[in-house]
Amino acid sequence: MAAHWLRIGTRGSPLALAQTRETRGLLARAHGVDPESIEIVVIKTTGDMIQDRALSLAGGKGLFTKELDAAMLEGRIDIAVHSSKDLPTLMPDGIVVAGYLPREDVRDALISAGPASIADLPRGANVGTASLRRGAQVKRLRPDVTISLLRGNVETRLRKVQAGEFHASLLALAGLRRLGLADRAAAVLSEDDFLPAVGQGAVGVTARTDDHQTLDKLAPILDRDTGDCVTAERAFLRVLEGSCRTPIAGLARVSGDRITFKGMILKPDGSDWREVADEGSRAQAHEMGERAGQALKDKTPAGFLPADTH
Repeated sequence: MAAHWLRIGTRGSPLALAQTRETRGLLARAHGVDPESIEIVVIKTTGDMIQDRALSLAGGKGLFTKELDAAMLEGRIDIAVHSSKDLPTLMPDGIVVAGYLPREDVRDALISAGPASIADLPRGANVGTASLRRGAQVKRLRPDVTISLLRGNVETRLRKVQAGEFHASLLALAGLRRLGLADRAAAVLSEDDFLPAVGQGAVGVTARTDDHQTLDKLAPILDRDTGDCVTAERAFLRVLEGSCRTPIAGLARVSGDRITFKGMILKPDGSDWREVADEGSRAQAHEMGERAGQALKDKTPAGFLPADTH
């Protein structure tokens, strides 16, 4: 059997596989190769196996990436495809984020069996999520609701809300769209009211730092606008991310040669929050993100963040 033109590592969830097939299709078209010559290698990650607690309590970032990183460093795969918000801000030695596919819609979607807005949820509603950011932002808008842990893939979460185990949940609209399930959103939340996670809607592709042949293969499918925006967002997150137990949101937008950024940090119960806005040259995306992160850190009072982030 002929060697594969490229081997892509991925998690096995339906969304991860959809993102990987999208990447494979883009590569096949860009290079005029048979999609079947690009092998998809499914790898189970620690994050997939932990379903009984929030990942922030189990080690946080890296739980969806470390097995894929190991497979890449061992030469079992050439690239890995990730939801960008799962990528740690510091990559392991020998691995680089090569870039990002064109970004999907960044917004969050409300999932419910009835109410069409957070305001319409019944008093004391039980909202299921595993995201500290989403939980804090819901509590900011509706202090009366209860936030409960809801883990699992997109279909699992949709099913549990539909079955009445939770009044509502929140999911990335990008994931719903990639799975053909956008019609399951009861409402799409404006990013002005409900700032998304850093990297939300963007698919990141990693490769070995010294694998120049593979990096050259990836170059035609990577999107510069998305890259500049996520670079700013990840730089912002890295300044703040002494702890993965802090609800953080951030979104950058590009227009011509300019990039604008808005970031937020919240108390987990949504009772207090701080915001920052910045703009600058897109060539300085990383520096702007760091500057915004430091500005937010400087205006956050002592005791607001966990001790190891301040």
